[in-house]
Amino acid sequence: MFKKIKVLSFIGICLIVTGCGSYFNQPIRQQNARVGEITPQTKTLKEFPLPSEPVVVGVYNFKDQTGQYKAVENGSTFSTAVSQGATTMLIKSLEDSKWFTPIERENLGNLLNERNIIRSTRDEYRKNSNPDEPNLPPLLYAGILLEGGIVSYDSNIITGGLGARYFGVGGSTKYRQDRMTIYLRAVSTSSGRILKTVYISKTILSQAVDASLFRYVNFQRLLEVETGYTKNEPVQLAMKGAIEKAVEALIIEGIEDKIWTTKEGEATNLKLVEDYKAIKKEEEATLLYNRKQIQRDHPSSFSVSLSTPLLNADYGKKALGYGVSLGYSYKIGNRLNLNLESAFLTMKTGNNFSHNFVDFKINAETLILPSDEISPFLYAGGGYLLNIGSDNLIDSTPKLQFGLGVNIQASNRIGVRVFAENNITFSDKVDGIVNGKRDDYYYNFGVGINYFFGGKGEKK
Repeated sequence: MFKKIKVLSFIGICLIVTGCGSYFNQPIRQQNARVGEITPQTKTLKEFPLPSEPVVVGVYNFKDQTGQYKAVENGSTFSTAVSQGATTMLIKSLEDSKWFTPIERENLGNLLNERNIIRSTRDEYRKNSNPDEPNLPPLLYAGILLEGGIVSYDSNIITGGLGARYFGVGGSTKYRQDRMTIYLRAVSTSSGRILKTVYISKTILSQAVDASLFRYVNFQRLLEVETGYTKNEPVQLAMKGAIEKAVEALIIEGIEDKIWTTKEGEATNLKLVEDYKAIKKEEEATLLYNRKQIQRDHPSSFSVSLSTPLLNADYGKKALGYGVSLGYSYKIGNRLNLNLESAFLTMKTGNNFSHNFVDFKINAETLILPSDEISPFLYAGGGYLLNIGSDNLIDSTPKLQFGLGVNIQASNRIGVRVFAENNITFSDKVDGIVNGKRDDYYYNFGVGINYFFGGKGEKK
């Protein structure tokens, strides 16, 4: 009974872990046709402020320029990686925005043939029945042409997963990310000048989750259970979202360049442009693989750190001490900082050795990834270890130090710093005992907080 309970519990846990919308909405029956899904960008376009006057635009061909075919694990396929209906998606996005009046240009030959049929039919009717029949009105012409297309589709830019199995019980998860890129440009039909070009990228995520059980629950009784699901983001919806984002960006950048304007006027224009610039700055500061870049505007910083020194001297027994430090850092290059620091340290070793020191040091520090939120760093320098106790047998000594760590930028002004360093002294009497030929040294491990100030970010 206990084994059965364990099995049922495992199955329940698997269902909970993998219990998402895709799992509990499996397609077990046919579904009726429905209105197509919308994206977050669709809602944004439909709620956009109205223009002072819609712009007549023509779209001849917004095409797939990638040359990519759909990736498969085995064999080959002649299916393209992206939909060939990008022109239709773009026209729909232009309609939803209410900023543009799109006119038919993709199949212009069909339109002209039909107008010729209408014109010849009216001419015959006018001759035979009604000489006052009006002529066919002229076609609208576009003041702006929209050009561009889908310029790249990159498969498997990130792949990975996680799995574990123990005594026949296990599970795994896998993921894959693709990426598409589109360009959209507005061209003046009167001069041929390119008024504005925008560039949008969109990732496409595929996920797979599975769990399984394979074990004997009794003599000659084998239980095998498998469950899981795979979810692929539809490429068509990803294309739709990217195209709608491109239309939104084209509208706002056109407002910024005073190509067109909203119906509400200057205040609404400024609000749209400011919001867009803030989002664009954040997105442009994010590199591929979602690496967020930051602009370090403040050249100076103060730091407060807590640390635990570990003295390696002549005593056999080692013990962690404690300390606190204050520091000042100045940025002298994109990757290079100059650090000044003073620390109060209590070092312990042996059975009863505990002594207080003041550690003065100056370091040159280099940041490995200076624009990333999480940046490893290396540093090295010199300093002086000062004995502030009453024991004259313990030396004060010059020293060298080097270390490494990680900076985590929590905000524009606050950062967290984790470090580990080695301090090499020039004395064998740091612990008051001279033994052997090796000088005493100590490690120091710590964590601190940086406060950044000065520079362009400082208020005048």
